[in-house]
Amino acid sequence: MATLLLRLAAPLQSWGSEAKFETRRTEKFPTKSGVIGLIAAAMGYSREDSLEKLNQLKFGVRIDCEGKLLRDYHIAKSKKTAYVTQRYYLADAVFLAGLESQNITFLNEIETALKNPAFPLFLGRRSCPPTMPLFQGIRDADLLTSLRTEPSLDKKSHSVQKLRIITDSDFSAAVLRDVPVSFSKSNRKFGFRNIQDEYTEIALLNPTAHNPFSSR
Repeated sequence: MATLLLRLAAPLQSWGSEAKFETRRTEKFPTKSGVIGLIAAAMGYSREDSLEKLNQLKFGVRIDCEGKLLRDYHIAKSKKTAYVTQRYYLADAVFLAGLESQNITFLNEIETALKNPAFPLFLGRRSCPPTMPLFQGIRDADLLTSLRTEPSLDKKSHSVQKLRIITDSDFSAAVLRDVPVSFSKSNRKFGFRNIQDEYTEIALLNPTAHNPFSSR
């Protein structure tokens, strides 16, 4: 069992699990569909390729810095009409995401792709490229252990933080429509997954003020 870790940080991120007309909301944490999409882009998947192997990865995320909710309000206008669109983002957020698998060879393939992506990578939307480093390493541990023990990525002044962890679950504690069945433009489909959460205390490594534009 091993876990691949990702640092998801950028000035703006947006992780939508649902969208209604001109309103595009974001979850407060990265979605499995969004991270699977990022990895699929890195590995050169087309929109028609099967996502079954990627969906088998057990997914979890730790909220190191929740950021602030930002609304982008603007009016789109054509020759005949005008309408309001509202899109939501997380500003200055930092997350630690993990993908667990017994197939370490597959995790190594993902690592290679993330370091040499076939397509541009983004955190939920194309306007949200990640700051580097994205890849944090592969740990010889299960998903929860990796998320519980990795030092905090949020460089605040205090030395210990109580952080929220959300992971895939075999139980129906909560349900999210967040499993990408197909990214096809003509037939986009998403399934449901069970999630659970907990809080854990994490030590902070070399605390300094966090700069969303920095490489760390």
